[in-house]
Amino acid sequence: MRPPLPPFTQETALAKVQAAEDAWNTCDPHRVSLAYTEDSVWRNRDTFVTGRPAIVAFLTAKWERELEYALRKSLWAVTDDRIAVRFQYECRDATGQWWRSYGNELWEFDDQGLMRRREASINDLRITERDRRLFGPREPGDQTTIPLQ
Repeated sequence: MRPPLPPFTQETALAKVQAAEDAWNTCDPHRVSLAYTEDSVWRNRDTFVTGRPAIVAFLTAKWERELEYALRKSLWAVTDDRIAVRFQYECRDATGQWWRSYGNELWEFDDQGLMRRREASINDLRITERDRRLFGPREPGDQTTIPLQ
């Protein structure tokens, strides 16, 4: 089991979103994959991934490319077993170019609180190092919402 479990309330959905943000900010593919069902189905941009081993491979390659990754997620909407999230993350590539990526995710959970479906739409913006806003994981107690741009 992976609490909080559906059906979600506003409060439990907020906790689920924060737990996801915390896990993704570790950049540990194996740890992150444990939040998903064994046969979880993803759409990430134009890539389709199914199952935990494929999730681990996808995330390993992602974090090999996306250096100094820092992510913020915020709850957009919630129903019984579904959560919609908007997010931003920043990273740099191997050439030193910084990027800010904006996106939305749709999540669907099983009764055990594991995500069985994740659909992510993401857009990238080239930024300068001076334009960065995100520096590592969110500090404890920081409830700052992510800006629209």
